[in-house]
Amino acid sequence: STGVCGTNVDPALAAFAGDLDWLSQRGVAVRRYNLAQEPGAFASRDGVRELLEDQGEAGLPALYVDGELRSTGRFPSRDELASWVDIDAPAVSADVIAELAAIGAAIGSNCEPCLEYHYAEARKLGLTNDDLALAVRTAETVKAVPAKKMVDTSARLLKVEAAATGRAATPVAAPSDDAVDAGGCCGGSAEPIELTTGEGRSSGCC
Repeated sequence: STGVCGTNVDPALAAFAGDLDWLSQRGVAVRRYNLAQEPGAFASRDGVRELLEDQGEAGLPALYVDGELRSTGRFPSRDELASWVDIDAPAVSADVIAELAAIGAAIGSNCEPCLEYHYAEARKLGLTNDDLALAVRTAETVKAVPAKKMVDTSARLLKVEAAATGRAATPVAAPSDDAVDAGGCCGGSAEPIELTTGEGRSSGCC
């Protein structure tokens, strides 16, 4: 729902997701569409369809305000968004944005010392606990999406219910060859990488 996924998040996209959330909290109705999951929403609107035909995905994101196309190919600033819906936007410094991005990265990477440090720095900049709680909730939501996909994929390969992957499950037969991507791990060859150590040789992924 945020368009943000994974731990290596574009700061501009993360800031934009936060700005849209900020608008929603102030009573502005915001609806996001994802081209991969909801292509019909793009094909059914003439302006967006023509934009894609002319510029491709480089024309995205496309932002409409009350039916009027206001921005394409970039993430508008909070000041722009606020002016388009007649809301006064408080000034947000680059340091504040940097600390919020760092908190999101700390949550995504499970780095407790990083979170404690950047929490303290953010508080020094005047961010409230409510501000930081929103940042943490957003980061946790972002992290949960790929985590759930991993659980679902594990369950599919093990042929068990997703809930069973969180506890000891009855062994099942290995999935058939056509159920596993033959492309190999980490996007590379399916052949294992040979590692040479003082103890001898071992093989495995990565």
